[in-house]
Amino acid sequence: MRYDDQDRESKNLEDRRGEGGGGGFRFPFPGGGGRGGMQIPMGGRGGFSLTTLLIIGAVMLLFGINPLDLLRGGAGPGGGMGQVPPMPRMDPNAGQGRSPFDIGRGSQTASNDEMRTFVSRVLADTEDVWNRVFQSFGKRYQEPKLVLFSGAFPTACGTGQAAMGPFYCPLDQKIYIDLAFYEQLKRQFQAPGDFAQAYVIAHEVGHHVQTLLGIAEQVQRAKSRASERESNQIQVRMELQADCLAGVWASLNNQLKNRLQPGDVEEGLNAAQAIGDDMIQRQTQGRVVPDAFTHGSSAQRVRWFKKGLETAQIQQCDTFNASDL
Repeated sequence: MRYDDQDRESKNLEDRRGEGGGGGFRFPFPGGGGRGGMQIPMGGRGGFSLTTLLIIGAVMLLFGINPLDLLRGGAGPGGGMGQVPPMPRMDPNAGQGRSPFDIGRGSQTASNDEMRTFVSRVLADTEDVWNRVFQSFGKRYQEPKLVLFSGAFPTACGTGQAAMGPFYCPLDQKIYIDLAFYEQLKRQFQAPGDFAQAYVIAHEVGHHVQTLLGIAEQVQRAKSRASERESNQIQVRMELQADCLAGVWASLNNQLKNRLQPGDVEEGLNAAQAIGDDMIQRQTQGRVVPDAFTHGSSAQRVRWFKKGLETAQIQQCDTFNASDL
């Protein structure tokens, strides 16, 4: 990705590495809160609210799309990254007496400082894109905070832990990332690259967008009435929509700032594939159990991220009404 010293860093990044955290619980639903927005059909019924249709029309006009195309039969509009396998143990005596994953305050390397700057610039790019999108339909985008932590950290949703992977807490509207996840993404999942790292942030910001639009609240209500199997299926659609929104952001961001370089798209698609539920289940338990999916298969995550990336249209991210994920 193209960044230089002139690019803005977000004021919403909180570096809390090394502070640690106490007890609590993991909030079972990544992405709740907000009001209004998309109507989630259950049992084959439902559709979109008038508010959502007006939003979609405004966004389409902003990006040069004729809203009448939607009425002529076009596709309609419309967390965390998922629990990850244990990180391989590293020799704490290697590399001048510290682990490669030792990123607490007071032991930050130049590489970690560079990563902090990169994360801050990506977050700034998400702010610029989503501020513009929300302004297009007369709304104010409430920028989320992004917290860098190491190991474990207290959140409004309970104790965040590195093993959970990056996640979004709707109760405090903050994104939490242990930068060690990026090393794991590179080494264990074979998904290196700065755009792969940006995709992770964009996915979590996608959950924030879902919260602001009221989608997350409706998902939570639907899950409260569903069986465990049905609840997992609803959550999968929620996560795949966040993947699609990440793709939309990447495309619009490139249009605004010319960020993408050769190979970046492949890095993002590779990351989406690497953290599919089926891939993670094979690594952790040696078999795939589709009914236990909560984020989608590798193929599904790639498909929806790619759809958002190629169309740059949020109305294409309607995972809730899609018959085929």
